[in-house]
Amino acid sequence: MPVPAHPPAGAARPAASTGPPEDPRTGPPARPARRRGRWRLPRGDAGAAAAELVIVTPLLMLLVLGVIQFALAEQAQHAAQAAASQALAATRVQDGTIPAGRAQAATVLAQEGGSLTAPAVSITRTATRAAVTVTGSAENLIPGIRLHVSATVAGPVEEWTGG
Repeated sequence: MPVPAHPPAGAARPAASTGPPEDPRTGPPARPARRRGRWRLPRGDAGAAAAELVIVTPLLMLLVLGVIQFALAEQAQHAAQAAASQALAATRVQDGTIPAGRAQAATVLAQEGGSLTAPAVSITRTATRAAVTVTGSAENLIPGIRLHVSATVAGPVEEWTGG
């Protein structure tokens, strides 16, 4: 029976043919089998991710330790600067002495100097001028890297002049 060119109004259109007709005894035609492992890497790249991880992980850890190392160095520099400033304040007052300055520096380093290792305090005082130098090293995390810290402050010795 021929298919009319235009179906009558309200009539259903005939279904378009999409392939071979179905056999009622076997069902629809079989699809070609899909290959498993379609997204696998070529055999030459097997293990590349593990090799990259072995190379990158130590470098990343070294970078993190380096950031922490320099943060500790900054903290040690701050502690040395604070100790030197406080020691200068105790040394330069009118009746201040070098032992008073050393005691003040030791007190500040005991409170703040956790990351400053082997601190050394050098104080000089003349009749008109006082100077304090605090040296040491930052705590070491990375073998072979030693960061030295130094802070120097100076100022005039205070004296009372009666009026």
